[in-house]
Amino acid sequence: MTIDRPSTAAPVLRRALVYGAGLSFAIAIIGSVAGALVAELPGMLSALIGAGMGFVFLALTAASILLADRVTGSDLLSPAYFGIVIGPWILKFIVFLVLVFTLRDAAFVEPVVLFVCLVAAVIGGLVTDIIAVTRSRVPYVSDVRLPGKDEIPDL
Repeated sequence: MTIDRPSTAAPVLRRALVYGAGLSFAIAIIGSVAGALVAELPGMLSALIGAGMGFVFLALTAASILLADRVTGSDLLSPAYFGIVIGPWILKFIVFLVLVFTLRDAAFVEPVVLFVCLVAAVIGGLVTDIIAVTRSRVPYVSDVRLPGKDEIPDL
């Protein structure tokens, strides 16, 4: 059965993106001020990098699920759905490793500030996801169309 409309998970994921963006912005502001007080310019840049990395990772997850949902018509058992969702997760892991090894010895980075802001962004992203899910009103039976008068139900 093909679904002509987006699934009911789309508003929840969009809300999670908005909450995550707000949290990342707050972490960037607070972290950059604290980082500047602790380690001047490198501390401020490290906080901005950490908050940005946290948001990009959060956004890639939500965006990949939204894209997979749209491409596969909400068919969760489709191999394309798994490929579209798992692909960005693997990409995030590779990008994370590249950034860790690239930024490890960079002169413009304060490692402690970067670590604290990145951990705050990741944990905060999980909390915003939980808040977005618990505050959403999703029906128990979602993405189902009842047959009309002239339609024969799929059995």
